Amino acid sequence: MAPVRYSPAADRNKQPILDTLRRVLPDRGKALEIASGTGQHVAWFAQNLPQWNWQPSDAYVDGFSDIALHTQGLHNVHGPRVLDVLKWPWLDDVDAKFDAIYCANMIHISPWATTKALMQGAGQILSLHGILITYGPYLERDVPTSEGNQQFDTSLRAQNPAWGIRRLEDVEKEAVEAGLRLAQRMTMPANNLLLVWTFSAAV
Repeated sequence: MAPVRYSPAADRNKQPILDTLRRVLPDRGKALEIASGTGQHVAWFAQNLPQWNWQPSDAYVDGFSDIALHTQGLHNVHGPRVLDVLKWPWLDDVDAKFDAIYCANMIHISPWATTKALMQGAGQILSLHGILITYGPYLERDVPTSEGNQQFDTSLRAQNPAWGIRRLEDVEKEAVEAGLRLAQRMTMPANNLLLVWTFSAAV
């Protein structure tokens, strides 16, 4: 049996993210995690937010065994499902309304089309007062880019020209077209941001 995959970065940032989730999430609900990767985040959140039910997902099934191992014994985590945001196979599932969608470190490690698809899909499967939470590095107007993020952006584009740290105003434009607005911007460790998106008409 292959050893379970482990992300040191996910282990470092899981607690700061959890602390922020506790401030922005209601007491209970149903959450979808997109691009679950190893499953370390969803396992930590489910363990510490037991009133939430979590649905991990990823575009690649080769990590599903890792997600299963990290979440073993957690009764509020469903088995991982295949989700490519360019296809959104659950859009016709009337039961697939979520109170929260959490997506970390996907926007900059995927083609730009996935950002548009993420926003459009979230706008269709979030409940009326649901929120989309995105986490990762962004480029911001009038905010100096750290040397670390500059180097990270260069390394991403060297791996794949379609990747790269995105400008927040470009991401926000896609959100607005999907009926969402940026409700909260929170600075996080290691030059990352946690952004909360809600429906424009939600009160």
